Amino acid sequence: MVVLHYTAMTSTDAALERLCCPDHDVSAHYLIDGRGAILRLVDEDKRAWHAGAGQWGRVTDVNSHSIGIELASPGTAPFAADQMDALERLLTDIIERWFMAPERVIGHSDMAPSRKIDPGPRFDWRRLALGGLSVWPQISLDFEAHEGEFLQGLAAFGYPDAPIEALLPAFRARFRPNHHGPLDAIDMAMAHDLATRSATENRQPSHTGVMVKRWGKSPPRDWQQDRHGKPHREQCQIGTSRGDRVLCIPPAGTLEPETSGLAA
Repeated sequence: MVVLHYTAMTSTDAALERLCCPDHDVSAHYLIDGRGAILRLVDEDKRAWHAGAGQWGRVTDVNSHSIGIELASPGTAPFAADQMDALERLLTDIIERWFMAPERVIGHSDMAPSRKIDPGPRFDWRRLALGGLSVWPQISLDFEAHEGEFLQGLAAFGYPDAPIEALLPAFRARFRPNHHGPLDAIDMAMAHDLATRSATENRQPSHTGVMVKRWGKSPPRDWQQDRHGKPHREQCQIGTSRGDRVLCIPPAGTLEPETSGLAA
């Protein structure tokens, strides 16, 4: 799966410094700045420390089954158009290579609703869904608000076991931004639709911590590391021609155990 985050830091450089520093115990596979530069930091088949404690479907070790993408943003304003364009290109590439269903693109707050809020209500999930890069619920039936049935629907979609006080805001931040108030019929209809369309997909975790890429055992040359274990420069230039701004961190194996995120 893919887990989307925002950095909640003052600048891309500040986020990059933290992601590159073993003392902070946090990493991600990609960082996208506001101008659309995509920085590849950890190989996709290596475990990055971006998700922390949480669950999606039956996957309880999300770090071992996911690709983490950090968006350089405070999360308090709409995400930049160039940044969203770059994210769409990257997600299209990842989904195609990993044979990934769009249901498997989630937010940090989806898998950890009790402790995380990113990518937040300013993130345009509907745009990703229109491009086939995520999902958006359809409302076709009338429902009455029922807390137990709502929680069952969210669990079938993939949300973890958590209090409704955490789940309802996380769900609305993604599917009904800025809507407040008690559980209602629209929440129920959305949850029912997502559960119906996505339950089977979200019950199937990867059987190992290492996923299988489209290309099989050996990735293309420009995705491999050199004999010193350092990423090739091409790995850090997906979607950008500003090669002079590209930085790479050491191999993922040098990073320390996880914490809950950049701004924990």
